[in-house]
Amino acid sequence: MEETKLITKDMTIEEAMNVSPMVANLLMSTGMHCVTCFAAQGETLEEAAMVHGYDVEDILEILNENIANENAAS
Repeated sequence: MEETKLITKDMTIEEAMNVSPMVANLLMSTGMHCVTCFAAQGETLEEAAMVHGYDVEDILEILNENIANENAAS
């Protein structure tokens, strides 16, 4: 069984999107539209969450839970 790669707060948005195609949609659904921003290449999830007024741990929980579910279903 393939190990799930978890998203961490120190990953850039671009790195997180490379883990799973669903990351961009999940971030957009939380109001973090930075996936289309140039800053996505160098801004970490923690930095983006702070700028948007979100708790990065909440964002990580959403992302990692959905990735784990996606991997379990495949």
